[in-house]
Amino acid sequence: MELMRANADASLRDEPGCLRFDICSDQSRPGDVFLYELYTDAAAFAAHQEMPHSAAFNKAAGDMIEGKIVDQYRSVVEANANGECRVLGGDGAQIR
Repeated sequence: MELMRANADASLRDEPGCLRFDICSDQSRPGDVFLYELYTDAAAFAAHQEMPHSAAFNKAAGDMIEGKIVDQYRSVVEANANGECRVLGGDGAQIR
C-alpha cells in the first residue's frame, strides 16, 4: 500500500495533468485494490505512464500485482450533496 501511496503522491505533485488519484479497496476483499485516476486528457495519462515514479512503482510492485485492467472513460462529472454537478476533466482511468 505504501508503494501505491508514494506513486499517487508523486503523480499529484509532479504531473500537472493528474487531477485525482484515489486508492480504493473493498472491505470484503482487502487484497483487491483499484486505482481511480483522473487526467486532463489522454496525453496526460500517457505521460503519467512514462514518468519515473510510475516506472519505479511498476518495477517494485510487479510481483504483488496478479493482474491489471485499465478502463478509460471520458467527461467525468462530479456531483455534490446539493445535487450540483461540474465537469472535472477530460479523461479518467480506473485501474484494477
